[in-house]
Amino acid sequence: MRAVVQRVLNASVTVDGSCTGAVESGLLVYLGVAQGDTSGDADYLAEKISGLRIFEDDEGKMNRSVSDVKGGVLAVSQFTLLADARKGRRPSYSAAAAPDLANSLYSYFTEKIRSFGLVCETGKFQAHMLVSYTNDGPVTILLDSKKEF
Repeated sequence: MRAVVQRVLNASVTVDGSCTGAVESGLLVYLGVAQGDTSGDADYLAEKISGLRIFEDDEGKMNRSVSDVKGGVLAVSQFTLLADARKGRRPSYSAAAAPDLANSLYSYFTEKIRSFGLVCETGKFQAHMLVSYTNDGPVTILLDSKKEF
């Protein structure tokens, strides 16, 4: 499971002209579910993201989490995070999970975020979405539940 986490001043997602989710200060999380991912991958990323210290403290150091600053999370499903563009010019998405599994784990992830006492807004799974945001910093973190450093 992969996530792109952005610290934002605001973020919203619109589907068919209607806003499906919005947050003020907090995190925008793009989430991609891979074949073979399980609830353990979702648990890992939800715990990591909810505790990620990327918000500034009073001294300007990144020492606070989204929970500490009472921010929200906007989680947007994005299978294109699993793209493999190493060959040719058209990316392959064969590593992405089937829609049923991806939707189930995306929903599980959002519920896990909420279980930490955070507001978690969402996009609409498998919909064409328009995402608007103001990246604060900019701060953008890439996470992968399977990647070892």
